[in-house]
Amino acid sequence: MHFPLRQVATAIVSIGALASLWYARAVYNTHTGTSFWLFWVAFALALGVWAAAIWFHWWRALPNAVRIPIGIVLCVALCGFGVSQAAIASHMRDEGDRNLDYIIVLGAQVHQGSPSLVLRYRLDRAAEYLRANPDTTCIVSGGQGPNEPYAEARGMADYLEHDAGIDASRIIEEPDSTTTVENLRNSRMIIDRASNTGSAGSAASEPSIGIVTNDFHVFRSLHIAHDQGYTDVHGIAAGSPRDMLLNNMVRESFAEAKYLIKR
Repeated sequence: MHFPLRQVATAIVSIGALASLWYARAVYNTHTGTSFWLFWVAFALALGVWAAAIWFHWWRALPNAVRIPIGIVLCVALCGFGVSQAAIASHMRDEGDRNLDYIIVLGAQVHQGSPSLVLRYRLDRAAEYLRANPDTTCIVSGGQGPNEPYAEARGMADYLEHDAGIDASRIIEEPDSTTTVENLRNSRMIIDRASNTGSAGSAASEPSIGIVTNDFHVFRSLHIAHDQGYTDVHGIAAGSPRDMLLNNMVRESFAEAKYLIKR
């Protein structure tokens, strides 16, 4: 790489590192309880090393036996990341069918007296759907985390009833789950008991179910639901804070990869 081009490339990568550090601070300052801001710190450090490698010719000094495997791994990782991002984006506008038997609202952090911003998006979308479909029953699913004053399901039910005006008789609380996998498993047990269908129930008797969650989370939620035997299941995408969309989209790719490895 000639000196002027090397200088420009180093500057661009260095700016990317600084931008990543700035974004890490922005994510940290949201005080949402997520530790994913550390990813952006690590990414900034990686970009810093890359900038140094360009400037000091470290990459060119490596033998092909090292450069080629590293290049292959990076290409595969980038392709996998791109595929996962496309899959996530493909469900970000899901609306679900009308008149579903049940909708499941997945939990997120609650504060004393109010849901978090992310959870409020989900609850407002659920309330909108319930008003438009008066025969649908709503399951609010979420347990109590270490930094929460009560179970997420309790806070969600309170919000839907008192703030959104949804009749309490249409809301079922599932207060034990701590992960999306548990949300869907425990909610499914409630539905099976109510509708007298088991996991081996016929397709004809299968209740129709919608999953209400933030737009970036719909794809993985549906993936988990299908793995758990849901057949007539639909995504209902709620909005999300636009300034945190990049963070949430990237985090979802890692969460999906983790789920694929562990399942």
